[in-house]
Amino acid sequence: MEANADALDQSVQGLFSHLESRMSPENMKRIVAAYQLAKEAHKGQKRKSGEPYIIHPIAVARIVAEEFELGANPIMAAFLHDVVEDTPYTLDDIRERFGDDVAFLVGVVTKQKKAEYDQSQQIDNYRQILASVRFDVRAILIKLADRLHNMRTLESMRPDKQMKIAGETDYFYAPLANRLGMYHVKTELENLSFRFRCPREYYLLEGLIEKEKAANEDRINSFLRKMEAFLTENHIQARTEIRYRMPYNIWRKMNSMECDFQHVDGKHYVRIIYEAADVQEEKKISLQIYSVLTDHFKEKPGSVSNYINAPKENGYQSFHLKLLCENGSWEEIHISSERMVRNSRLGCAAERTESNLKGWLDKFKSVLQDVAYNNEMDYMDGVTSSFYNDDIMVFTTEGKGIILPKGATALDFAYEIEGQMGDQAMYARINGKLSSVKTELHRGDCVEIGMDAQSKPDKDWLDCVKTYKAKRYLRQFFHDQPVLKYIRCACCHPLPGDEVIGFKDENGKITLHTRNCAAAICQASRQGDSIVAVSFEADNQFLYPVRVQIRGVDRYHILSDVVECITDKLRLSIDCLHTETIDRIVECYVDFKVHSRNELDNVITLIGSIEGVDEAYGINIG
Repeated sequence: MEANADALDQSVQGLFSHLESRMSPENMKRIVAAYQLAKEAHKGQKRKSGEPYIIHPIAVARIVAEEFELGANPIMAAFLHDVVEDTPYTLDDIRERFGDDVAFLVGVVTKQKKAEYDQSQQIDNYRQILASVRFDVRAILIKLADRLHNMRTLESMRPDKQMKIAGETDYFYAPLANRLGMYHVKTELENLSFRFRCPREYYLLEGLIEKEKAANEDRINSFLRKMEAFLTENHIQARTEIRYRMPYNIWRKMNSMECDFQHVDGKHYVRIIYEAADVQEEKKISLQIYSVLTDHFKEKPGSVSNYINAPKENGYQSFHLKLLCENGSWEEIHISSERMVRNSRLGCAAERTESNLKGWLDKFKSVLQDVAYNNEMDYMDGVTSSFYNDDIMVFTTEGKGIILPKGATALDFAYEIEGQMGDQAMYARINGKLSSVKTELHRGDCVEIGMDAQSKPDKDWLDCVKTYKAKRYLRQFFHDQPVLKYIRCACCHPLPGDEVIGFKDENGKITLHTRNCAAAICQASRQGDSIVAVSFEADNQFLYPVRVQIRGVDRYHILSDVVECITDKLRLSIDCLHTETIDRIVECYVDFKVHSRNELDNVITLIGSIEGVDEAYGINIG
């Protein structure tokens, strides 16, 4: 036992030695004291692997200190993050010894035990963690470090526990790391989750990637040497490296592209990294490197993505393009400064100035505040639709950049700008081309939304929007709309003013049928006691789709007379018009919406009186 304790003390000494170079003596004393308390509190406790439990707090503190480069208080909270949850010590004990800030951080990452949870303990835990972002992003970073070490040591858990923890990680923690700009954490979490959820696929892809590396090694090294020589000739100091994407990323590409491993593009990329004094010099050097490379290698048209001028929502910056390699394949190139590489690794923790951290917090606050307290939609649906894995930047006609999730539509764009613009959207002009508001947008699109004060959202809009904001506006709109008291039969589709009969089910809901509906006649013979007398009156708030079939002798202007009858005389909007003329006999049908049977009969009478129309009658279309 003492041997184990000595080994642990030796392992933590390495962390302390690392910290002494950037911590004051006073802070080092507090960090050591936090470790000593954690060691005492967890004395005798074991992990599932059988190892002393204190190994876990030490590992979490090491991640917070070395990989995230955070300060003294988060490191102390990392040592103490399980003390309140798993031992007799309380938050007051921690507050008394280490102050309010450390106690706050420990409190956020401590799961609150309740007799009853709103949805589940997992979702309550997510809500608690995310709520802390409104005050301090460090608490989430400690939780990510905790999750990262748990995922790195998941082998010791039962398969069912592995699936639970891996599922949480893939669904919540990895997208959260991505949104915080911590690309390396996000990638590792995704791959560890994939490894434990689908080990067969993971190891198969891992083996294929290794074979790909061996097969391409000579070719890529030759390509790198040529690039380095051209840069040196032009007095540009930079280093190059090859980065292979991980199994989960490849698996996701295979699924989205519907292809096998051999036909996935972008399995690796080449990174060119340089030093720069400031942001302006970064732009200058990036363009110099771009110019040199495209003087010697063929550039793939349309492959440039300038994330330096237009960073991703999570803060990612780099300059991307594709160059033609000597074997005829396109090589993906990322041109980045040392600062950009570091920021990609540390994300929101990279530049810990007050304004920088405030910017990261502000990105979360508005969305999380809406998500956390809006009961009209599922909490986790709201969160995950906000922490999407990738994003695109599109532009207004004034040149303002709008960041949206990949796959977003013109409707998402409209609601992102203003709720009223979304509700009243009629059409979109995307790069000047007239388009449906449901059209999917792509990076760099210039979007204009055409509005009409009389326009209202359609029900199917909910199926095509991606952003939480658009979903929230639409759900609120439909929630506020009047609801029909009855259910209309799916066979006869009665209209207000029809002779109807109702059938009440065991839940008290009434389904309306026309009295000559075959389904109603059948049900009346079997469940006669469920029949109720109802009055189905017209209400201007409700419109019902109908179709009128028309047949007559063709003549000049007959179609425009039909349209004028419906739109000008009766002020109804036409949804669809189909016409065909054969041997001077015209047949057409018109789809529109009416308030009642009387209104439909009036339309049919007026159309029937048009010169040349031989017959007009309604067709049941639902």
